[in-house]
Amino acid sequence: MSERTLAPEELVEHLRSRLGAAIRSVSIRRRVQGKKKVPHATIWIDIGRESLKPAVEALREIQFPHLSVIAGADTGDAVRLCYIFSVQYGHPKGECMVTFAVDLPKTDLTVPTISDLVPGAVFSEREKQEFLGVRVVGIPDGRRLFLPEDFPEGIYPWRKDETGVPAGMVRELWRLRRPEGRPAPPAGRGPGENGDSRAEGSG
Repeated sequence: MSERTLAPEELVEHLRSRLGAAIRSVSIRRRVQGKKKVPHATIWIDIGRESLKPAVEALREIQFPHLSVIAGADTGDAVRLCYIFSVQYGHPKGECMVTFAVDLPKTDLTVPTISDLVPGAVFSEREKQEFLGVRVVGIPDGRRLFLPEDFPEGIYPWRKDETGVPAGMVRELWRLRRPEGRPAPPAGRGPGENGDSRAEGSG
């Protein structure tokens, strides 16, 4: 573990020395933040899923990284996961964000767990499973995190394809566990339906 604060370019060089050709692309973005204009850098690295764990291990050699979140998005033919870490936390002007972006084709939405390296990752991994239909291989706790146990299997709220939440399911969501006799919400329930709900629920 390095005691010296590394510049963003040195961080990238360290990761290149460990991952080599597994790094598909790198970009370093700089900005200043706050009234004192403190410089801040973000490193964005595209890798394959097979390189995810070696990449996290390489970060751990610098300083035990803080996992901010695993972000995810349906990009069409793939699901993109972005593992956003903060490294060199507590180092004056040395903290840096490092994002490992991994594209998973929808024909194979599996990715290895990193919870054996960063235990707190399991919560964000559970969220990606239930909201994007990703299968995290080796996850020690695969239970749902936010969705209820009776939420339909095979429907993933963040997906934009046929496995996303169907329109009819959203349309009637407001009825669930609503107190009897309570008026319908005033907002429209779908395109071109403004006003329908008030007429329906006020009688």
